[in-house]
This record gives sequence, C-alpha cells and structure tokens, in this order.
Amino acid sequence: MMTLILTMLNDAIFSAIPAIGFAMVFNVPRRFLPYCAMAAAMGHGSRTMWLSFGLPIEWATFLAAALVGIVTIAFAKKHLAPPLMYAVAAIIPMIPGTYAFNTVIGLVQLTAQADMSPELIYQVVSNGLKTVFILGALSVGLAMPSLLYFRSRPVIK
Repeated sequence: MMTLILTMLNDAIFSAIPAIGFAMVFNVPRRFLPYCAMAAAMGHGSRTMWLSFGLPIEWATFLAAALVGIVTIAFAKKHLAPPLMYAVAAIIPMIPGTYAFNTVIGLVQLTAQADMSPELIYQVVSNGLKTVFILGALSVGLAMPSLLYFRSRPVIK
C-alpha cells in the first residue's frame, strides 16, 4: 500500500512539471498554472492507481481523463475561465508517446527489411492500436463531463 502511495506521489509530481511547461507554452496566465499542475497530477496519479489495480491502460486513461474533465470544470466555475485552459495542459502528460514511438520505429523497420517478420508486424499493430485507443480515451474522457454538464436538457428527467 505504501509503495502505491509513493508511486502515485512520484507520478503526480513528475506529471505536474510538463503540464506547467505546456501551460506556459499555451500562454495560460501565471495565476492559473498551479491549477493546471493539480489537474495533471490528479489525472496522471489516478491513471497510475487504476493501472495498479489491473485495469488496462486504455480504460485507466479514460477514467483519468474524465476525472481531469470534472476537475477542470470545477476550476473553470471557480475562476470564470474556460475549462480547456486547464484541461489541455493537464492531459498532455498522458499522451502515449512510447507506444507511438514504438509504432513508428516498427514501421521503419518493416520498410527496411526484405522479409516481414510476424513478430514485428504484431508489435506494430499492437502499439498502433494501443496508441489510437489511448488517444480516443483521452478525448472522449475529457469531453464527456463537459457534454453532461453543459447541456440544454437534463440528462435524467
């Protein structure tokens, strides 16, 4: 249990740093940078928690992105700012760069080889699908709280 807490804390700290950096690139006002860092830390830390419970990375990313969406709506209401100002920077640390990189490297290896090995094809397809599904989970998970919150008709009648 203590290992999980330390892992989540480490994950939260090291995901808040790039979130602040990207928020600065996107010209987020300085007073909102801590909120971008908190949203990123909560999202990435919760993804780590879900992964440690055995959830696949796609579903863990979906739940973490939904949490970021909910948290950023709360921040937006508090500060009268658009939720995406916090959310975009907070989601960036969860982008599946390793899977995308391995997909591209595998594609380059496939084009460089005369014969196509089934193992390499499997790795390319597996990493590519994982990348696509994680990106889909990020976008749907981030958008869903806003779609449910900013409705003209109630969800439940």
